[in-house]
Amino acid sequence: MAEVVKIIGVAFLTAITGILLKATKPELAFAVTETGTIVCLLFLLDLLQNSFGVLSAIVSMTGIENGLVRILLKIVGVGYLTEFSAGILNDFGSAAIADKVTLGGKLAIVVLSLPILESLLTIMKGFLALV
Repeated sequence: MAEVVKIIGVAFLTAITGILLKATKPELAFAVTETGTIVCLLFLLDLLQNSFGVLSAIVSMTGIENGLVRILLKIVGVGYLTEFSAGILNDFGSAAIADKVTLGGKLAIVVLSLPILESLLTIMKGFLALV
């Protein structure tokens, strides 16, 4: 909870500072905004480290293959990085490029999810063989 409060505080401070600087020094406003974003991401790293420990415990209890979990983490990572990059590009005024980055991220997610789909179909085929 404390990490979330820190992130919200940095985000509001960054947004207010960016708005105030935009009128006088727009180049500084962009730098302040991106620096605030990076600080927020650094706070999120602490939360993610705790999540990985819980995720490994769940994997060991359920017996899910490590490869599938890695693929899921890659998919989540691609989604977050794509959204983050597209947001920066939108802030920079390049909405057309941001849309292409989003499309590329979606295609990467589809390609990454194919082994999971294959595994799911194999499981379904096994269940249908029992019937």
